[in-house]
Amino acid sequence: MPRTITDHFSLPQWLDYQHLLHQQVIELGLERVRRVADKMGLVPHCPVLMVAGTNGKGSTCAFLNAMLDHLGYQVGVYTSPHLVRYNERIMLNGQAVSDRLLCEHFQKIEEARGDITLTPFEFGTLCAVSIFIEQQVDIMILEVGLGGRLDAVNIFTPTVAMVTSIGIDHVEYLGDNREDIGREKAGIFHAATPALCADPDTPQSILNYAKQIGAPLSLWGQDFSLTAMGDYLRFTGFGVDFSPLPYPALKGDFQRRNAALAIAALLKVTPSITLTLASIQYGLEKVFIPGRYQLLMRQCPIILDVAHNPDGAKELSHNLLASPVSGRTVMIFGMLKDKDIAGVIEQLKGAVDEWHVANVPDPRGSSGAYLKRLIADQGAQVMEHPSLPGAMQQVLGRVQGNDRIVVTGSFVTVGIIVDYLDQLR
Repeated sequence: MPRTITDHFSLPQWLDYQHLLHQQVIELGLERVRRVADKMGLVPHCPVLMVAGTNGKGSTCAFLNAMLDHLGYQVGVYTSPHLVRYNERIMLNGQAVSDRLLCEHFQKIEEARGDITLTPFEFGTLCAVSIFIEQQVDIMILEVGLGGRLDAVNIFTPTVAMVTSIGIDHVEYLGDNREDIGREKAGIFHAATPALCADPDTPQSILNYAKQIGAPLSLWGQDFSLTAMGDYLRFTGFGVDFSPLPYPALKGDFQRRNAALAIAALLKVTPSITLTLASIQYGLEKVFIPGRYQLLMRQCPIILDVAHNPDGAKELSHNLLASPVSGRTVMIFGMLKDKDIAGVIEQLKGAVDEWHVANVPDPRGSSGAYLKRLIADQGAQVMEHPSLPGAMQQVLGRVQGNDRIVVTGSFVTVGIIVDYLDQLR
């Protein structure tokens, strides 16, 4: 085969190339990416767990991975976006894949696609599944990027399809109400394939679509639950009962729904997987996912949370108010301009004493000046900085031990701060 310009690309060169190939960051639709997958012969030969939803997808994937790890399975997990390194999106047995492996499989996609255009996300999706097939994983966990019905992940047929929650986000693509958004998320359901929804108020559109196509749908609070029993939890559903179970290591009451969804999904993969009490206990205790109410200790506690829509901000605010500090709560904040920034500020303002903002260095990033204006309009104390690392530097120089710092607003914001703090070590 003749050489191409991409034969010896580094990972950064590949990522730049993908963005140059397709100027649209998002282009929903399955026809293009399915044609390339067919040319590559990408057909998973193991169970595929597919996770859609507005919030909670990453946490659910993490619970699944931790429980499967304890059971000894070889697991491939595909999630997005990443915090610091692109490699974080594709995990093999809990480890990010190497640059070499990514580049090898990007090259396979490039040789297969011909003149078919692909978005960077579509490149990533094909790359993940190609790697998982080559590495012969026992099970794949695939997180939907946006929506579900027209997301690239949906070219693969799930063994179990999950919807975590329905909130208002990506309105320009999915709609501005829970019914329309729910229908898009339910697009990952398939006839005669187990479907699960952990939203406590499941939109009627999800119920209707599952019935229309003949997908057996199980619901949180009706078919499965994870109930607080004082100092332990109890899972019930599908004729089984697991207890005592510890509270999840991930903070927030909503994480019980994500954990229950993971348990329920693994029960639906039977007989391929035999779930045990010990594996659930391990998964709940050992689960970890960066940037989900992640606590770091420096001069004072630092909480990292990628909340980027009002529902996520509401949960973050609830967690902060439930764990007060004697000092101040100081926020480092940066969001993407296509998000509901005012709605997020509204949810957080009651839990924050002082705000610090800066430009978010992303094509979709909001300016610090705009964030400052929105926050000041709410009557809050806010300072603008030249950069997000500069904001953290100044805040670290001012806080006391009884204060806490919260970093939130987007994956980009949290990732930049994580990288900055790593450099300080």
